[in-house]
Amino acid sequence: MSEKYKIRDSQQLYFVSFATVNWIDVFTRRVYNDIFVDSLSYCQQHKGLEIYAWCLMTNHAHLIISSESANLSSILRDLKRHTSKAILKAIEKNGQESRREWMLWLFERAGQRNAHNEHYQFWQQDSHPIELYSNALRSQRLDYLHRNPVVAGFVDVPEDFLYSSARDYASQPGMLDILLIE
Repeated sequence: MSEKYKIRDSQQLYFVSFATVNWIDVFTRRVYNDIFVDSLSYCQQHKGLEIYAWCLMTNHAHLIISSESANLSSILRDLKRHTSKAILKAIEKNGQESRREWMLWLFERAGQRNAHNEHYQFWQQDSHPIELYSNALRSQRLDYLHRNPVVAGFVDVPEDFLYSSARDYASQPGMLDILLIE
């Protein structure tokens, strides 16, 4: 991994992004989205993850995070491992999933190309953490993260997107407990 993309101090704020392999649009169904959100909540409650902002798009996620008490790289590794297993299991069992065979085939092909996998690969390996060392950079990344669903044409204003912390920043109840960036 590039020296540029490393978490050096877990207590600092980091912007991270990670995507499904082949940019597969998995997160178009609430069941898969909720697995991801529940996993974030678990990491907050049990692993020391601090979330300042988040957005789950159809094939990738953006987070602004830190941790006072734990290794942020380990938390991300565990989050990606758990969500990949849980979502793949949900896809396999979802009789209503019209794309099941196609998605599992793509995840299996990606897994076969990576010696670190037993069978499937769900997430791309990198998360490209970027330390947010200045207020200007924090503000830019926060705006980028929250405007992602608007730019994609899903909503007209960021706070209308359910799977995002934009609601919290608009003084509306969100899905996760977050720490606001001042």
